[in-house]
Amino acid sequence: MYNFQIAEAKTFEKQKKSIDPKLYSKIKDIVYPQLKSNPFHGTNIKKLKGKFEGYYRYRVGNYRLFYLIENEKTIIIVVNLKHRQNAYE
Repeated sequence: MYNFQIAEAKTFEKQKKSIDPKLYSKIKDIVYPQLKSNPFHGTNIKKLKGKFEGYYRYRVGNYRLFYLIENEKTIIIVVNLKHRQNAYE
């Protein structure tokens, strides 16, 4: 079991204001605890390839939460949340 900390990047901090409060509370209450315990594997977690190499994504309904993992510091940096239609542009 891991014990990661969650950090939100400035881009996500700005974006948070326009996110539906229900969606953000789901991210805070369900997604963050799962990521803290194991950010590498899970049913909604996928390691990205190609131009998104190094990033992971967590599927939250029709949205994708993108994050980076800093192993040495045991920190997860939440970078972005996008609707699945526009997620990989």
